[in-house]
Amino acid sequence: MNPQQKKLNSNGPLTLEDQHKLIIEVREAINKNKSFEKMKENSPNEFSRYCSDASISRYLRARNWNVKKAVKMFEASLTWRMAYKPEEILWEHVAAEAETGKIYRSSCKDKNGRVVLVLTPRFQNSKSVRAQVKYLVYCMENAILNLPPDQEQMIWLIDFHGFNLSNISIKSTKETAFVLQEQYPERLGLAILYNPPKFFEPFYKVVKPFLEPKTANKVKFVYSDDPNTKTIMENLFCMDELESAFGGKHEEHFDIKKYAEKMKEDDAKRAVLYGRESCPEPSSNTNAEPNPDPIPDNEEATDTNAVKEVDEEEISMETRKTDDG
Repeated sequence: MNPQQKKLNSNGPLTLEDQHKLIIEVREAINKNKSFEKMKENSPNEFSRYCSDASISRYLRARNWNVKKAVKMFEASLTWRMAYKPEEILWEHVAAEAETGKIYRSSCKDKNGRVVLVLTPRFQNSKSVRAQVKYLVYCMENAILNLPPDQEQMIWLIDFHGFNLSNISIKSTKETAFVLQEQYPERLGLAILYNPPKFFEPFYKVVKPFLEPKTANKVKFVYSDDPNTKTIMENLFCMDELESAFGGKHEEHFDIKKYAEKMKEDDAKRAVLYGRESCPEPSSNTNAEPNPDPIPDNEEATDTNAVKEVDEEEISMETRKTDDG
């Protein structure tokens, strides 16, 4: 712990003034890093937006206001953004992943006005972890774009109806955790796992170590036949607006054509936000990559095969433990 932080923490919880001092300290450290000069020159608006007080504060909170750890995390995240360029991912780049409705932004918001992402594992339509992650990143950026000014977190609603273990893998879950925790810290308010089957429990035991304690504490198991957990939904949502798939009264059905139009409109909004006069010209190749990907094709294939073997072995072991218990 640096001397300034130790001094600030000595008298109890940080005041807003103390927090601001730490934010400035992180920003000064980032500005001294020559690795980001290219980003400052090529994407000044993006760099300034990402280095805002609110953004730096999220990294500090994720690292319990430890400046050294927050700087390291922030620098790694900026490096990732420079390579991955999430702001350049457009609907046309992820439309094929989105067509089943496996992840979409709901029209419903929680009582605090937070954006809701609906995830439906049974509609998984891709075996490419890279493509799945790209679509997740697109959805995260879109959710953030639609957050109200007084909110910086979103809600995940995960519908386990019809779920089976072939819909998910340890590798994809690990990559999801990496993106959520390392690249979008403090963006998740709650993750509601709605009616997960009993055979999901061994899988969760295997992947839970990938989650930081703060993230794991935000994961809530909710069962429609359990009054105690149902109150979580009732306290969080207006039930008249919540989708019926999650115990609400609103009959919302995913329509890919309508959703595509909404996403294209949001792409245009993002272009304005990032200071571009227009979105990049659409490519004739709907699978075109908008950015370099840090995972080589051959490496992904090798890892996926290896992880599949680990999946089956570890989940089998956990299942036996559950059955024995």
